[in-house]
Amino acid sequence: MTDPTQDLLPEGLEDRLPQSAAAATRIERAMLEVMGAHGYDRVRPPLIEFERSMSRRMDGVMTRTMFRFVDPSSLRTLGLRSDMTPQVGRIAATGLADAARPLRLCYAGQVARIRGSKLEPRREDLQVGAELIGSDTVAAASEVVELAIAALEAAGAKGISVDFTLPDLVDTLAGGPLPLDAEARVRVRRELDMKDAGGLVEAGGEAYLPLIHATGDFDQAIARLEALDGSGVLDSRIAGLREIASRVGERARLTLDPSERHGFEYQSWFGFTLYADDVRGALGRGGTYSIGGTEEPATGFSLYPENLVEAVKADEQLGDKLFLPLGHDRSAAAKLRADGWRTVAALSETDDAAALGCSHVLEGGAAKPL
Repeated sequence: MTDPTQDLLPEGLEDRLPQSAAAATRIERAMLEVMGAHGYDRVRPPLIEFERSMSRRMDGVMTRTMFRFVDPSSLRTLGLRSDMTPQVGRIAATGLADAARPLRLCYAGQVARIRGSKLEPRREDLQVGAELIGSDTVAAASEVVELAIAALEAAGAKGISVDFTLPDLVDTLAGGPLPLDAEARVRVRRELDMKDAGGLVEAGGEAYLPLIHATGDFDQAIARLEALDGSGVLDSRIAGLREIASRVGERARLTLDPSERHGFEYQSWFGFTLYADDVRGALGRGGTYSIGGTEEPATGFSLYPENLVEAVKADEQLGDKLFLPLGHDRSAAAKLRADGWRTVAALSETDDAAALGCSHVLEGGAAKPL
């Protein structure tokens, strides 16, 4: 008796069938074409690297999610990438160390994690992103946000939303007008992430309570944040957010959650999360950061379009197929393929055009509807 479980895939992994695979391929290509059109050159790092090197570039962030195993050749520990951003940082710091800055790079590839989450059990993802290396200015941040929106638009996302955050906000305020020691900062960040007003007071962060309410629609939230900062320590950040928002204009809905830290563990002064209508969860994140090992400033984003693929795959067009009977005109078939037709050649007299999904048949050197 055949074991019904022998072909099961591990939890969090799945096959992409033709409709889904076509959507994923189109989305990846569309995103990369937009990035290329804006001057971002594609790089392709390997799927596996030495774990020590990858961890160094990641500054320890998210390394616990990597699959690890021993290389039988070097007997050193290897890591299966869970994030391509550190790899791009390594390329910028080594092979492209002498390239002119700012350096614009883009990438696409599969990443894998040891485990998913309750909200997102998937353990393998398509990651598509861009990095602007050598600059973390407002101009760089504006370009990167606009590029991320353009990439999602090209992929077919509708109703795009961008949620801004200031990852170093607590540290900036705690080192200035609202002082906190190192231990208290950790507690305050945790309670702000939970949006727990009572817990925030117990953690010694009563002065930070207004941050819980400085969220939502960008224009209203930025005004509340501005009112909170009587010392002016946030002036440059607030001005930067306003400039980025003005560049985005009406292309996306803008919101602000200034103390949000989830997913922004290594970003510096600016971060953003991307959403779209009818797509579950976040589609990607980005912001300013320093490349681990060299501390070179950079600004970038990573998109994870798997949920977008799920949302649009039912409407993905695979294209009409043209049935080629036995003994067909091979020159005519080649010309039709050059014109964009997908052909399916008969291998025997029993092959059925309709059963094979064909809409047309080659007759007299031309495509005829079935």
